[in-house]
Amino acid sequence: MKGITANALKDELIGPIGSPDRDQYELELKLEILGNLIREIRHDRNLTQAELGKILGVQKAHISKIENNTTNVSVGTLLSVLKALNAQAHLRVQLLDNDTTIAV
Repeated sequence: MKGITANALKDELIGPIGSPDRDQYELELKLEILGNLIREIRHDRNLTQAELGKILGVQKAHISKIENNTTNVSVGTLLSVLKALNAQAHLRVQLLDNDTTIAV
C-alpha cells in the first residue's frame, strides 16, 4: 500500500501551493494557530478573557473573537494583546521576487 504525504493530500484536496484556495487555507490556518497561541499565553498568565479585555479596554467578546479567529485583527491590536500578555511578536517580511528579508 502506497502512502501519501500531507502536502500531496493538500494539493489534491485544496489545490497546489500558490493557488488562491491554498493561499486562503494557509492564511486561515496561521490565524487559527495565532489565536490558539494567544489563548494559551492568556491561560499561562492566569487571565480570563474578561480580565484581558479590561486591560485592553475591550469587551470579553472581542478577546473571544480574536482567540477563535472570527474577526479580522489589525497588527496594532495584535501587538497590544501580546504586550498586555507580557509577550512580543517579531515580524519578518520576505520579498518573494528577490532575496530580501526585513525583520521588524
